[in-house]
Amino acid sequence: MVEWANLPKDLLEQVSKCLETSTDLLRLRSVCSSWRSSVGPKPHLSSGNLRFLPNDGISHTSFGFCLSKRTVFRIGLPGSNDQGDTVGWLVKVEEDAPRKQLLNPLSRYKMNALPNRFPRVLDLLNLRVCELGKEYVLHLLNYNLSPHDGAGTLYMEKVVMIQSSCGKTFVLLTIHVSGKLAMFTSGDKRWNIMQDMPSPYDDVIVYKGKFFAVDNIGRTVVVGLNADLDFVANPVFGGDKKYLVESEGQLLLVDMYLSIDTGEGSLSTGEEFLEHLAQYMSERTVKFKVYKLHEETQNWIELKSLGDRVLFLGDDSTFSALASDFSGCKGNCIFFVDNFFYSMEEYPIGEDDGELVGRDIGVFNLETGCIGPLSNYPEYSKLFWPPPNWVFSTLGVEHEN
Repeated sequence: MVEWANLPKDLLEQVSKCLETSTDLLRLRSVCSSWRSSVGPKPHLSSGNLRFLPNDGISHTSFGFCLSKRTVFRIGLPGSNDQGDTVGWLVKVEEDAPRKQLLNPLSRYKMNALPNRFPRVLDLLNLRVCELGKEYVLHLLNYNLSPHDGAGTLYMEKVVMIQSSCGKTFVLLTIHVSGKLAMFTSGDKRWNIMQDMPSPYDDVIVYKGKFFAVDNIGRTVVVGLNADLDFVANPVFGGDKKYLVESEGQLLLVDMYLSIDTGEGSLSTGEEFLEHLAQYMSERTVKFKVYKLHEETQNWIELKSLGDRVLFLGDDSTFSALASDFSGCKGNCIFFVDNFFYSMEEYPIGEDDGELVGRDIGVFNLETGCIGPLSNYPEYSKLFWPPPNWVFSTLGVEHEN
């Protein structure tokens, strides 16, 4: 009979190196005291290291930036066979802010009013937790060296980070307001704005430990830590915005097609039209195409199906998941945030259940081409809000009638 508590330290260290997320490493170290002493926690940058980043070279709207990490989790019940409840619930947690907070999994907006019954502590021993994605955001600092509150005080472009194995140094990559790539290395005093830009960049991602970036026409490059660019894939023409997503170890490109919708009523070309242009017109997402990177030929190959996978396109991160991990969810779908589906109350629910504020989530079926707001898909709405009843019952909180 195997004595699991007595496994060799070098074997446990090898196992820990195969774990992709800090959540999985936490589970490994929680098995027993001998495993915890054999495997150290994943190195990370302390909040002190990240408290202040200069804005020189990238922004003049604040004194500097504070870098914060956010993680998207799928939370479920261990071994649950009850299909009446959602097996998986998505939530995003901001860990390095002055206080931890829950946010909409795909946007920058926080959950303004959690239900009164919502627990202040989630016991991971009673829940099955899976880390689906992570993101980094730059909070603007005022001259008192404290971060502002609210989504409107963020640097509004996606930020990705590569960290050294010892956890002491890091490199950030983002997209400058000009559409160029911007890099910051720990210890530097200013951001490095890269001048190479045949077309403005749309998205950046960390894939297989390297920075990848895609521009508006689909031209894709690897960005070295020394700011060198290496060509990866030829352009993909057609859509209006490109996203990079990792799914099952493969790099995908998602091409979003937009259409301009006008509001009700006739449009004039006079002064009134110019003053109210933003009210009359709105970009509406109409479809997506998905491509897989073929590294040998340096081309993007179109995919007609995602199988049992679903893709999530957020403001600051993209990720994928198995549809079968969520009750009632079918594969071959894309969830995304969209301005066209904007509403002040994304999910009209009772006062005790809280609310989400900001842009709504859209759903696109790659097989049928159907697209619409999340409110049209009640079976999918459960993935986001409100929290399922078992979140309360698992922590010993009685259900309310």
